[in-house]
Amino acid sequence: MPKVGMEPVRRKALVDAAMRVIGDHGSLTVTMSEIAKQAGVSPALAHHYFGSKEQLLIETVRVHLQRLRDSVVTALQAAETPREKLSAVIRVSFQADQFAPETIAAWLAFYAEAQRSEETRRFLVIYARRLHSNLVANLKTLCPAGDAERIAEGAAAMIDGLYIRQGLGSAPISTEASIALTEDYLTTHLNALKG
Repeated sequence: MPKVGMEPVRRKALVDAAMRVIGDHGSLTVTMSEIAKQAGVSPALAHHYFGSKEQLLIETVRVHLQRLRDSVVTALQAAETPREKLSAVIRVSFQADQFAPETIAAWLAFYAEAQRSEETRRFLVIYARRLHSNLVANLKTLCPAGDAERIAEGAAAMIDGLYIRQGLGSAPISTEASIALTEDYLTTHLNALKG
């Protein structure tokens, strides 16, 4: 029988373990036993808390998107100007825990799963909308709305594209270089509108 008060601790351990195991495998073809072993609990306890591997995977996506959202909110609150807020969104997108190889591999696996799972797709659509909204809201104060939409789409595509390139290992690029490329894109387009 599970120990009273341990559920939140073990659920968090299982979610974190799921992200690590998926990242190590590079796919969702992991078992509940592998995840449970990584978390230091029994497979039966993992099933008790989540019911199925699919529910654990959905919770893993939800929790990690919430962590990303919380990081963005904190970074936006610390920034003062719209341009600083754009930089904050970019920095958070490439922060060390988001840009770690196993995290990137896990996100790529979740994107593949979104082709089959409506619930996973829904979470990833929420992520894309949040990113777009954060970019557009601040760009609209710096340029016309139509340009803000276009520039935001390009910046979001760069962020996602750099993730894919990292995940494939085809052209590994550092966190700093990823931030610099995305910043350069924004600066170039904003400057072009002034000229």
